[in-house]
Amino acid sequence: MKTTEHQPEHFSARAIDWPTFIISGGFLVAFVVAAIVNIDYLSEMVNAAYATSTRLFGAYWQALLLATFGIGLVVAISPWGKPRLGNLAQPEITSFKWFAIIMCTLLAGGGVFFAAAEPMAHFVAPPPVFDVAASSSAAVYPALAQSYMHWGFLAWGILGSLTTIVFMHLHYNKGLPLKPRTLLYPVFGERVIRGWYGGIIDAACVLAVVAGTVGPIGFLGLQVSYGLNDLFGIPNTYLTQSLIILGLIGVYTISTVTGIQRGIQLLSTFNVFLALLLMTFMLIAGPTAFIFDSYINASGLYLAKFLPMATFRADTAWLNQWTVFFWGWFLGYGPLMAMFIARISNGRRIREIVLTVSVVAPIVTTFWFTIVGGSGVAFELANPGAISVPFEGFNMPAALLAITQQLPLGFLVSLLFLILTTIFVATTGDSMTYTISMVMTGTDDPPTLLRVFWGVIMGTVAMILISIGSGGIGALQYFIVVTAVPVSLILLPSLWVAPKIARELATGGHT
Repeated sequence: MKTTEHQPEHFSARAIDWPTFIISGGFLVAFVVAAIVNIDYLSEMVNAAYATSTRLFGAYWQALLLATFGIGLVVAISPWGKPRLGNLAQPEITSFKWFAIIMCTLLAGGGVFFAAAEPMAHFVAPPPVFDVAASSSAAVYPALAQSYMHWGFLAWGILGSLTTIVFMHLHYNKGLPLKPRTLLYPVFGERVIRGWYGGIIDAACVLAVVAGTVGPIGFLGLQVSYGLNDLFGIPNTYLTQSLIILGLIGVYTISTVTGIQRGIQLLSTFNVFLALLLMTFMLIAGPTAFIFDSYINASGLYLAKFLPMATFRADTAWLNQWTVFFWGWFLGYGPLMAMFIARISNGRRIREIVLTVSVVAPIVTTFWFTIVGGSGVAFELANPGAISVPFEGFNMPAALLAITQQLPLGFLVSLLFLILTTIFVATTGDSMTYTISMVMTGTDDPPTLLRVFWGVIMGTVAMILISIGSGGIGALQYFIVVTAVPVSLILLPSLWVAPKIARELATGGHT
């Protein structure tokens, strides 16, 4: 394997890319100002853009995610999966810590609240691909299977399989900057690295991730504040929400400043152990037989209905609120998540990276959804209304607390789940702060002050948006789906570029 044979003259290590910085930062400021001036008008504009994006690109996104997962799987299990990526002979991070970082970064806070809420949502209102009665025993496995579709193989595959191969080879072995525009280098060559439109490409990807990260930070403030009010009677006010977000900013900023080898790694490892502790407790103290039975049956249904669910287009109104929304959300994260995985995977084999991200992580995720969400469905079946009534209006923290408080030591378990969710969001905050800073410099070790700036600014934006109500954060969440339109086009060439790189590395050819 050749190494560092191309180091573009125009690329200055640790120099801030001001066009990308100004475009992304300026748009973020404009969004916040618009939200403060007239949140209703902004929401209307975002919703209209969201509807247009899902209508025109929804089918393309479904095909893109399916193709990415399928091609990645073929590359991984073929002889092309054997080569190591990067410029190290061995990985610099142990496998357990590496996997812990991946799980915490990519699953994020959504993996806790959605794990409780989404199976219940599909249980009380079954997806159109399944012909079952709502809130019946027949709706249990379809509800879990649909949740697996949204948080399983396709979702994880788009976040770091083929694109990671492209990033790692072009950055570590060819000397190209670690920026989203590098994904288009095999198509446009030096023009995209040097050209003005490279800055626009990078800015679009940064905006998608900022929108996708600020949203969970803001929602965490709202959700944990709700939980603290429910558990301790602490007033659910803007002051409480702001203090939660300020604490979160402090945690993930310290983590990102201390770097991947220390803060990010320690936070992720701690959260994985806490998640394992809670999983084990819920398995033992919860509806154990129901969880295992549901997981086996729902997994079989997920695999049997995998293609019909992945390609379902018969009810676009439902799709745009569920599957296409999730696909847009994950696509928006795609380039920067792949950059982060590339940064922590130096020295690992193609097969190891793709199978871990696209297969192993989704299996762990779906089991987690079965433990948390499956327990909720079991409690609902035994006592109708126990979970669904608190959940009305898609109240995700209420659904989670309704589930945890059904368990022995419910108060303690509920508190631990709030801590788990907070650290999940913190691990996404630290890794995305680090990665956005990488985009601004093109290096895998961005300046500390830049990391602090992006960490603080994302938390500050979240605090400003929740000050005008949850509508501001909601508009930002929907906006990430709009940004997924250009981002999904940036990801497209990886479908053929990544297999080409893998094949030529495996056969000793020149790439």
